Amino acid sequence: MLKKHLLITLIFTSVATALLAQPQDKAQLERERQEIQNELKQIQGMYDKIKGQKKQSLGQLNMLKKKINLQERYISSINRELKMIDDDIYLSNLEIYRLQKQLDTLKSQYARSVVYAYKNRSNYDYVNFIFSSISFNDAIRRISYLKSYRTYREKQVNTILETQQLIGKRQQQQLGRKQQKNMALQSQVKERTVLDVQRKEKDAVVSDLKSQEKDLQKQLAVKKKRDRDLKNAIDAIVKREIAKAAEEAKRKAEAEKKNTVLSPVVTNPASGTTKTAEKVEVKKTGSYLDLNASDVKLNGEFQANRGKLPWPVDNGFVSVHFGPYTIEGTDLRDNNPGVTIATPSAGGAVKAVFDGEVVAIHNYGDGVAVIIRHGKYFTSYSNLSGVSVGKGAQVRTGQAIGRVGEAQDGSGGQVDFMLMIEKNNVNPETWLRR
Repeated sequence: MLKKHLLITLIFTSVATALLAQPQDKAQLERERQEIQNELKQIQGMYDKIKGQKKQSLGQLNMLKKKINLQERYISSINRELKMIDDDIYLSNLEIYRLQKQLDTLKSQYARSVVYAYKNRSNYDYVNFIFSSISFNDAIRRISYLKSYRTYREKQVNTILETQQLIGKRQQQQLGRKQQKNMALQSQVKERTVLDVQRKEKDAVVSDLKSQEKDLQKQLAVKKKRDRDLKNAIDAIVKREIAKAAEEAKRKAEAEKKNTVLSPVVTNPASGTTKTAEKVEVKKTGSYLDLNASDVKLNGEFQANRGKLPWPVDNGFVSVHFGPYTIEGTDLRDNNPGVTIATPSAGGAVKAVFDGEVVAIHNYGDGVAVIIRHGKYFTSYSNLSGVSVGKGAQVRTGQAIGRVGEAQDGSGGQVDFMLMIEKNNVNPETWLRR
């Protein structure tokens, strides 16, 4: 029995800590759910604009996939809430059980004391008990004892009543938790129904896109050519910037070497001794774009802001992620060198994600790209309908550099955003603010 009580106490103590963290977890869940709802509302608004089109598009499919992803995340948050409620109910049941056992023990102890007092009531007659004292001090001690015993009995009664009230309060809380669980279950069923509708709608779009595979192949070929041309242009720009930095480093090294040759001997005024000046060299360590003080500072600040960079648009979502991808329902594949960001409409501001210098404005026919250098980091913003900066301009984080262009399939606005460390493309999503 003792082991059982110890086990119950140990379990209750170890899991009670989890209960203390639950309000914070619930608040976090609420924030997450609100953010998902806001995103869903935004995507739905964009989707409603193209839903009535006779011809299905990749933009429509991407929006449906995004909606499904958000809906699954929303249901996942409900599932986490249900688990928290179940854990809460379980822990509360443990506490009620512990309190009930404690109450049973208190009642048993109180009953024994009452029975004992009843059986020995003649021996506890106040007058006889006090007057049978052998001295005055003994009588005082007996009076004090009787008062303490009466206080003890009253305390027993109060403890029993308080424990009963606490059990009643916990049981009432359990009813509230069960109501919360029922509401969460109803919400779960509702959201799963919505998810089923979205999946069926997506399957219908995929089925329709299969019949348009030739048109999609043409669209994809145009995108591949544009990505290739832009990548080649950016590579040339990066190569040019590296060459400029290398030439500057070379000039600096030659100037320092010349100074060394002109002053081969250095005299120490304090001692009067002379020595040959040490040769000064500029060594390339890692990158030519990480040699001068301004680039070193910029590179460090850019790296420190990984995961914190602002989005290049105010409203939008990643419709095509970085890297290889397949168009669902077809055999068409591509490799995205950056991320494709869909926006509700064209014409919105496109902003620089970090301080830097505009090193090129590339016009590729049906759109414009702005390339900004941030030390050894380069960002490219393409499919712009217009630009508001010029080559050589110094830009600040969040500064508007152009306007969002139309998506190729007419599904709204679109910006293709790339991030490179010199010539190497990296996933921009890991750098942008979540």
